[in-house]
Amino acid sequence: MSDAIKPQKVSLIVITYNWPAALDKVLHSVAVQQRLPDEVIIADDGSTDDTRQLVKSMAAVFPVPVRHIWQEDLGFRAARCRNLGIAASRGDYIVLIDGDMILHPSFIADHLMLAEPGCFLQGGRFKTRARETARLLAGGRPVFAPWADADFRVFDGIKRLYSFRAPALARWKARGKNGGRVMSCNTSFWRSDLIRVNGFDERMEGYGAEDRELAARLENAGLRRRQLKWCALAAHLEHATRAQIDVNDMSLPNNRLYRATITERITRCEKGIDQHVNDPALRACS
Repeated sequence: MSDAIKPQKVSLIVITYNWPAALDKVLHSVAVQQRLPDEVIIADDGSTDDTRQLVKSMAAVFPVPVRHIWQEDLGFRAARCRNLGIAASRGDYIVLIDGDMILHPSFIADHLMLAEPGCFLQGGRFKTRARETARLLAGGRPVFAPWADADFRVFDGIKRLYSFRAPALARWKARGKNGGRVMSCNTSFWRSDLIRVNGFDERMEGYGAEDRELAARLENAGLRRRQLKWCALAAHLEHATRAQIDVNDMSLPNNRLYRATITERITRCEKGIDQHVNDPALRACS
């Protein structure tokens, strides 16, 4: 892979909702990254004031700027929330994570290792069991290894095979065909590519499909999705899910929009980031 063009400034966007104890551990894992992001943006989907207070206290001592972007709690609006974070960002490269994922120290460096024009990157996470989640929330160090106390059988988690860091294998895997499940909890893009397709489709409210739909538009626009395996590792803290029983049920409104994007080869959504990208209040938000 060519190293001729690499990101100069990286914005890490962390989406969160009313779990400050988890967000605290996530931010501590960000603070010790081998390659720090140039800024951290907390995209907050309507949390109460305890999350704001946590972010304020962390920002005062954090090694890079931390900003808090909040929207009113009107239900699950991850698409709009992430768009607000992207609009507020100042980097030329965007890394998205969820606010319940503790990162490997090389997480940001791994995304940059495989970042390349014409591509976006898709990683995963392994899902810790209840006992391990409690240990991590109590301050324990995460284990990034095949023997981690995680459920490697769930459909939306990584396999045990990929649960350790091996950069040479990661480079080899990224050269292969697109594969794996699209999940916005661990993904990265050139900011200009997100602007070109108008970011996430804000018509998508409620759980599910907003990430797959964005990936489909990016691929329709000619970008290649590269897998992140054996790198960009993250431990996902167990919690109750808001997912539907069948997330692939095509009668769900979000899935109908996703299907239209595929069948109609749509590259740009109608209601997206262009509503926010020139908002000076977002750029100035602290």
